[in-house]
Amino acid sequence: MATSKEFHDYIVENLQKAGEISTRKMMGEYCVYYQGKLIGDICDNTLFLKPTEAVLRLMPEAERAYPYDGSRTLMAVVDDVENTKLMTEVLQEMYMELPEPKKKPKGKANG
Repeated sequence: MATSKEFHDYIVENLQKAGEISTRKMMGEYCVYYQGKLIGDICDNTLFLKPTEAVLRLMPEAERAYPYDGSRTLMAVVDDVENTKLMTEVLQEMYMELPEPKKKPKGKANG
């Protein structure tokens, strides 16, 4: 089941209270970025965060699940995205733990 536009917008609206959020649609689901770094996915109307040390420490009760069939990463399921204080702390600490995005090499122009 693909994530609904309404659920996507609800997640983005709540996470934007913590800072710059962007998403990229991938096969009916979404990759979620915080200040340019990939932090998780929205799949099947569920928000999944990468299981960084900060996520596991700040959300110890969070259920763990695979976001999609074939996923190799067991991720944390976010139930309380409306908890702005918690989400801000989680995203800020995750940001410091995650690697910088890889720079894409500039391809040759067609023609």
